[in-house]
Amino acid sequence: MTFPTTIFSKLDTPFYYYDLDILNQTLKAIHAETDHRKNFHVHYAIKANANPGILEIIAQSGLGADCVSGGEIEAADMAGFDGQKIVYAGVGKSDKEIRIALEKGIFCFNVESLPELEVINEIAHEMGKKAHVAFRINPNVDAHTHAKITTGLNENKFGIAMEDMIPAIRKAESLDAVEYTGLHFHIGSQILDLSVYVALCDRINELQDILDKEGIQTANINVGGGLGIDYDNPDGNPIPNFKEYFELFEEHLKLREGQQLHFELGRSVVAQCGSLIARTLYVKEGHTKKFVIVDAGFTELVRPAMYGSHHFTQNLSAANDAPKDKYDVVGPICESSDVFSTDEVLPITHRGDFIAFRSAGAYGEVMASTYNCRQLPEAYFSE
Repeated sequence: MTFPTTIFSKLDTPFYYYDLDILNQTLKAIHAETDHRKNFHVHYAIKANANPGILEIIAQSGLGADCVSGGEIEAADMAGFDGQKIVYAGVGKSDKEIRIALEKGIFCFNVESLPELEVINEIAHEMGKKAHVAFRINPNVDAHTHAKITTGLNENKFGIAMEDMIPAIRKAESLDAVEYTGLHFHIGSQILDLSVYVALCDRINELQDILDKEGIQTANINVGGGLGIDYDNPDGNPIPNFKEYFELFEEHLKLREGQQLHFELGRSVVAQCGSLIARTLYVKEGHTKKFVIVDAGFTELVRPAMYGSHHFTQNLSAANDAPKDKYDVVGPICESSDVFSTDEVLPITHRGDFIAFRSAGAYGEVMASTYNCRQLPEAYFSE
């Protein structure tokens, strides 16, 4: 990725910068692997990045949308996503949000409890609608990722236990305003060990055998998302290995005749196209450490504080071959957790230097806050 630093000097920091060429290359790579697999359908997970400009590009590419709130459904609608390509998940759908989804004519509710199923049926009945529902099943597959982004284990708050799958489907079949249309799974996020998806496929195959024995027809299988990206080497690996990812499901998942396979990709679509750009305020020298204090903090990029994650950090104002030093890179927020990284090796850094936190296109701008009465960051796009 190249950065127009001469333009940056005219802008107020911190801000988000999106390289649309990388985004379009990523979308092209997804379509190259799915367009010829006619039963493969990708829904972009809006929670990763809801910037309207980003959403419009993704919608125009033809992907569907994966939403987890009524606000995301409305954002998808405004961006031009086809309502019949919108899936709606979440453990706490409010009555208002359910009505929004039914009014927009979404493709499917991913239902996570029997009380939710009953409420959807009640509201759909009142509105004279038929709600298509898929049940989110916990497959008890460990994604081997951070505990706060693992979602497919029995002890997580999401979904329905496997042993409750058949009773849930039978309940749906007994209701007049819902129609059972499939099963939904999502085991976690930032998954780099693709073997866990093989385990997911094996578990889905087992559950499908149970459905067959019960005589239950299932039109759709949704395997969620979670495909990770390379945070350490964004320039070397700007686009995830979608070929291996989609081929894995084609090889290991035993779909029934006519079944449609759905994916909910978020991070892998947008992470590498976005960077948080900050300006160095001070270089502080302590007795044992040196600090680069920048004007961005966890109000702009919360992942390091929330997950202990690391974003490749780049001094855009220094030459690549400049002498280097070791710093803790920190923000201005009045919290000790406002630290981007410790012992970060950077070119010798000075006040005014631009610092880029790479791979921030996912769960960056969308999670920004106004804590400390700070303004939300602006977003700028490559030409």
